[in-house]
Amino acid sequence: MADMQEVLERQERETRERMRRRAASKRAQRELDEQLGIAVALLEEENQGRRGSREGRRLNVDRHRHSRGKNLMEDYFIPQSLYSDVHFRGRYRMQPHLLNKVMHDICNYDEHFVQKRNCAGNLGLLPEQKFTAVI
Repeated sequence: MADMQEVLERQERETRERMRRRAASKRAQRELDEQLGIAVALLEEENQGRRGSREGRRLNVDRHRHSRGKNLMEDYFIPQSLYSDVHFRGRYRMQPHLLNKVMHDICNYDEHFVQKRNCAGNLGLLPEQKFTAVI
């Protein structure tokens, strides 16, 4: 009977030792996982580059693109424009209707020339602004 008692006690000790090792192994694995997560986060932050707004940097400069586009439209592209067709031809070397046709065709061909919103929700340049910059 004493031998049986010793065997049971030994099995109990071995079971407790296995459980202790498993718990220690799980703790070590959790610590490794946490350290790996921290290392990955640090690498991602380091490789992020200089995109987007960052604390401590200057604010984006407002270039008044909207008002400059409005001025361009008022100067040349609306029916009662500030400058006449003669001035338009002198500046762009073509008649207004021809420039409008070419611009319309290019906007249909290439999406870059269409006015879109940026990621901040602000409207971009007008097609007329983009087109006059190209020519």
